[in-house]
Amino acid sequence: MNTKFARRMGNVRPSTIREILKVTEQPDIISFAGGLPAPELFPVADILTATERVLRETGPSALQYGPTEGFAPLREAFAGEMRKRGVECSTEEILVTTGSQQSLDLVGKVFLDPGDCVLTESPTYLAAIQAFQAYEARFVAVPTDEYGLIPEALPELIERERPKFLYTIPNFQNPTGVTLTAERRRTLYSIAARYGLNVVEDDPYGTLRYAGTAIPAIKSLDTDGLVTYLSTVSKTIAPGLRTGWTVAPKEVRRYLTIAKQAADLHTSSLDQRIVHRYLSDFDSEGHIERIRQSYGERFSTMDACLTENLSSEFTWTHPEGGMFLWVTCPVGVDTNELMRKALERKVLFVPGRDFFPDASGLRFMRLNFSNASSEKIREGIGRLAEVCNAAIGEEKESAVRV
Repeated sequence: MNTKFARRMGNVRPSTIREILKVTEQPDIISFAGGLPAPELFPVADILTATERVLRETGPSALQYGPTEGFAPLREAFAGEMRKRGVECSTEEILVTTGSQQSLDLVGKVFLDPGDCVLTESPTYLAAIQAFQAYEARFVAVPTDEYGLIPEALPELIERERPKFLYTIPNFQNPTGVTLTAERRRTLYSIAARYGLNVVEDDPYGTLRYAGTAIPAIKSLDTDGLVTYLSTVSKTIAPGLRTGWTVAPKEVRRYLTIAKQAADLHTSSLDQRIVHRYLSDFDSEGHIERIRQSYGERFSTMDACLTENLSSEFTWTHPEGGMFLWVTCPVGVDTNELMRKALERKVLFVPGRDFFPDASGLRFMRLNFSNASSEKIREGIGRLAEVCNAAIGEEKESAVRV
């Protein structure tokens, strides 16, 4: 069979996480791999009631085609949520999307030509890399530390690379869990304004803060129409509803809407109405508070278990929210090889390689703490620590032999 595929598909890497998730169906596996919210915290009863009300009261329209921009009452609700996040926003500025992952694809579609540069944190969200690779982008990493990307590095990169946009996850970044400081957000935006640099601000985790103080979105600083802001209900209600939103400058929003028309016409009418009814009729803020408390406890458990069991040669981040922490291994430890050994011990993580556009980062691993109970975290980290500590011993023996 001599099928000729588009050239761009040769550049798109498959998602290691998607492949790993197939293994998690085995009942004896403890997984810290997928970026999954805790299913026991899904508001199932409330969603059931919301769905019944939608179908009973507006069934025909809930099952009909709808406008590409989204269900107007839901757009109004999302505009209200943006104001809570410090962003003055009208209903007309909201585009409802099929999860924020669709927004990433639409951003790539409207901005990128083959060979265009995208600036990213290093490491960054692997599904964003996938989305932009599909449009044959090239990636340039912005130096990053424990406080997020270093904005002072941007001018040289902008002048040299002429990027189409900067992609950033400022709150509890995936994969590191790091949060960009308020001062750096201001510096970042001032540099973007000076150079006319578009910024794509991806914020799926920002409301999941369980420590520290909330920091206004970069979009709240946007007086020049440079920031496209993405968010979703996947982490605060349920990912199965596949509902997100984008707030973008007028011209960008117009092209995103046209691109969405070609992609799926509109986000599911039923899902949108269910989300709207849930937000209108139920205590969504109380629900988010329960998620924050639970995730905070699970992070604390994982942090304590890592401290107790893992060699001091390993270090990791200490996020104030979100769903992930990032482990740095000693020099010489390859987490791709480590994952194979961890699988033998029935525990999973994501190797760091996939979070770097150039597939570097062999010393790192991402751990998810939101999707496992405290009991599973203790057992799983115990197993993982045995594998990690043994890898150090093997590396030292190899060095001695050399």
